[in-house]
Amino acid sequence: MTVPPSGSPHVELLLGAYVLGALAPEEDAGVARHLACCDPCRTACLDLADARALLAAVTVEDLLDGIERIDGPAGLGGHDVPEDGAGPPGTGAP
Repeated sequence: MTVPPSGSPHVELLLGAYVLGALAPEEDAGVARHLACCDPCRTACLDLADARALLAAVTVEDLLDGIERIDGPAGLGGHDVPEDGAGPPGTGAP
């Protein structure tokens, strides 16, 4: 198992890949062994697993709708483009 550069035996740097199933089998087994006896790393792993599940539930339409609500139509940051084609006010865009 890879030990983080800090020298800590904890596996924080591997948890994202572990949750995604992207580790090599020997690293995966090492992380699983560590999680069996380390409450802080196990808690962090469960948090990442929860986040992954939430992200998996988001659709492309949800993302696009969220961007439009934040930035306004066409992602213009809530600014309208003037009819003369100049950029949003205060940007210095032509």
